[in-house]
Amino acid sequence: MIKSTSYVETCCVVLLLLSMAENFVNAMTNFEFIDDKKDLDWWQTAVIYQIYPRSFKDFNGTGIGDLKGIEEKAEHFKDIGVDCVWLSPIFKSPMADFGYDISDFNQIDSTFGTIDDFISLHKRLKSLGIKIILDFVPNHSSDEHEWFKKSEQKIDPYTNYYVWKDAKIDENGLKIPPNNWQSLFSNSAWTWSEKRNQYYLHQFDPKQPDLNYRSKELVEEMKNNLRFWLNLGVDGYRVDAVPFLFEDPEFQNEQRKPEEIASKEKNTYEQYIHTKTMDLNETYDMISQFREVLEEYKRKDGKTRVMIVEAYTTVSNTMRYYGDVNNPGAHMPFNFGLLTMLNDHSKAADFNNAVLEWIKNMPSGGWPNWVIGNHDNPRVAARMGPEMVDAMNMLNLLLPGTAFTYMGEEIGMEDTNVRWDQTVDPRGLNAGVDGYRQLSRDPPRTPFQWNANVSAGFTTGPKTWLPVNPNYWRLNLAEQKEQPRSHYSVYKRLTSLRKTRTMQRGAFVGHVLSEWVYAFSRTLPGAESYYVVMNVGSEDIIVDSSRLLPSSTDRVCKVHTSSINSEHLEGDLLKIDGFQMRPKSALVLTTNHSD
Repeated sequence: MIKSTSYVETCCVVLLLLSMAENFVNAMTNFEFIDDKKDLDWWQTAVIYQIYPRSFKDFNGTGIGDLKGIEEKAEHFKDIGVDCVWLSPIFKSPMADFGYDISDFNQIDSTFGTIDDFISLHKRLKSLGIKIILDFVPNHSSDEHEWFKKSEQKIDPYTNYYVWKDAKIDENGLKIPPNNWQSLFSNSAWTWSEKRNQYYLHQFDPKQPDLNYRSKELVEEMKNNLRFWLNLGVDGYRVDAVPFLFEDPEFQNEQRKPEEIASKEKNTYEQYIHTKTMDLNETYDMISQFREVLEEYKRKDGKTRVMIVEAYTTVSNTMRYYGDVNNPGAHMPFNFGLLTMLNDHSKAADFNNAVLEWIKNMPSGGWPNWVIGNHDNPRVAARMGPEMVDAMNMLNLLLPGTAFTYMGEEIGMEDTNVRWDQTVDPRGLNAGVDGYRQLSRDPPRTPFQWNANVSAGFTTGPKTWLPVNPNYWRLNLAEQKEQPRSHYSVYKRLTSLRKTRTMQRGAFVGHVLSEWVYAFSRTLPGAESYYVVMNVGSEDIIVDSSRLLPSSTDRVCKVHTSSINSEHLEGDLLKIDGFQMRPKSALVLTTNHSD
């Protein structure tokens, strides 16, 4: 049955659109279709699923997720259509920052299991056709790493593996840090070592001393850490916090922001402009050196090991991580535009800008990617509102390029309200009881909600390391599998659609159809065309999407996929020049409206 609206309603909408036309961008395109003659590598068409291991599935009842738990649930990855899993750190660690403080880069922490458990998991994933990548944390180690202990004692070759600096002496004759550099977790980035009688640098927690990449010996050690896991068969790395690898060798102070701005920041790191401790030119060469290690393995067997780098920095700095033809860098730097540039007040033009910022700035030969959540930021349901979960998954999965999914996004998991007495994240704890809610990363890290059983089926133990969201009884995977319409079912349709030629190779054109309606098309000569339409506003609206389609095409489209809050169902036929959309709803339309 064809759905339409009344003549009066349609006329009103058309007049409204015409009156607002000057404010809207009709269409912009910077991503053309890819010829079938050009091969696409596995990572270019992949959905990569991030697992925060502590919170995915607990196998042994400790209340903390582990490798055996991931293996137990491996079928889930196949079921939802992901191609690769990425594990946040699983290496030996005192867990001051939950695995990002590594005391042995080549061992599995006993919290998660053993090397044998990892090999077993890898074998299971491989049997399902799913690849695996690991976190590589190059900026720092734990202060409990043997390297640091020996460096503290000035035992060569470890003496200069870390960044050490003599104290300054103040007017009272007291030792003070060598400069004003601040930790991302707040307060000075320098901690005094009585053993060495010097300060050491830590851009993160004091238990995470920065490694010194001006030491050739240290660089080779880190390359060997990459080789260790590559020899065990991993398919690549996500490289953590790369902008911080190098610091100013002159150790100059950083400029403080204007006082009216700085005084409002609870985290002292945000009070300064960071030109001496991040984004130094040497960083990009180091990423190219890491890439060359991965290329060693490709030259042996022809298989690409992917490298993705994390850099929260300006778009121009981020693009430099791609490198160039003569000096390739990362296969992809993370694109955080959909995560950092959008919120629940964003208009259609904001969505358009967030998408085009990456596509327009990407260097020739670069490949796009999309991220809507991770373990360091509020969940997409928290930032955009739970009603926008399906729309954001459509955006993430159907834009051209590689898609990343943070565990739980496939069922629309929400942030958990973690009390102060339950807080474990060091960044939150450093902020104190009055500031922890603003800075803590605990809310998006709570356990995956498998079912409506105690602890959401995450563990058989009596306690979980972070509290399970109280909504687990209604928001869980098992419940959604039983529902005819759910975030889970929408997600599966989208990952299936990604496997079409149009989605893997098709051109992209973005459209701002009205103040609150964003849309984009994916088209490929000789293949079916698809159109995504999103009402990002808070009111019902009648949408004229005729600009999406060439004038020669049929003026009726079929609904391929609809968000669960849409009044339109899969298979409905819509007249493209006027159909109703509920607030925050989204549709995937297709020109193929045959049965």
